[in-house]
Amino acid sequence: MTSRRGLPALVVAAGLLLTGCGGGDAPAAAATEGHDHSGGEAPATVEDTGGPYEGLHLQDPYQKPQFTLTDTAGAPYDFRASTAAGPTLLFFGYTNCPDVCPTTMSDVAVALRKVDPAVAAQTTVVFVTTDPARDTPEVLAEYLDRFDSDLPTSFVGLVGDQAQIDQAQLAAGVPQAVDGGQTHSTLLLLYGTDGEADVAFDAENTGADIAHDLALVASR
Repeated sequence: MTSRRGLPALVVAAGLLLTGCGGGDAPAAAATEGHDHSGGEAPATVEDTGGPYEGLHLQDPYQKPQFTLTDTAGAPYDFRASTAAGPTLLFFGYTNCPDVCPTTMSDVAVALRKVDPAVAAQTTVVFVTTDPARDTPEVLAEYLDRFDSDLPTSFVGLVGDQAQIDQAQLAAGVPQAVDGGQTHSTLLLLYGTDGEADVAFDAENTGADIAHDLALVASR
C-alpha cells in the first residue's frame, strides 16, 4: 500500500467513493460548497495535507448533520442532540456487507481499545444501515454486539425508511447508497464536540490511525 502522507495538497476521493461491497467502485458524487451539505449532492473530495491527522483531512469541515432515525430499541434517535457530549464516529453500511463494513467496525473497536478508556467511554459510534429492507432493529443490534461487547461504549445502530436513510446520507455529506444499499460510501466521519468533522477515514486507514485522531480530537 502506498502512503498518502506527505503528498502536498493531494485530493483523495477514495473515502467518498461509493463502493460495492465485494465488488468494484462507482463514481463519486459531485462536490458542493459550504459546511452544510444537506441541500444537495454529497461532496466528493478530501485533502491529505500531511497535517496532524493520520486520517483524511477534510478540506472544508463537515457540520454534524441533523436527522432523526430509529435506534435498535425502537426509540427515536436525534443524531445531533444525542451525540453532543463527546467525539462521534458516523458510518453508513449494512449488516450483510462481506468486507468494508465489518472491517471498518473492527477498526473502530481496535481504536477504542487503544485510546484512554475515558475517551472511549465518551465516544459515540453510530452505524446507519443503508439496507433498511433487511436490517431490522433486531438484526442490526445483533450485528453491532459482535464488535462492542468488551468496550466501555455501545455502538448505536439506526434504521428508518428509504427516504429517511437517503436524507441522512445527504445531510452527512456522503453519497447516497445504491443497489439496495450494497454500494455505499466507505467514509467514516469523526466529529468533535464543536459539531464539526475535520477528519475522516477510508478503507486505507487502520484502527491505529483512528485511535490517534480520536485522541487528538478528544483533547480539544
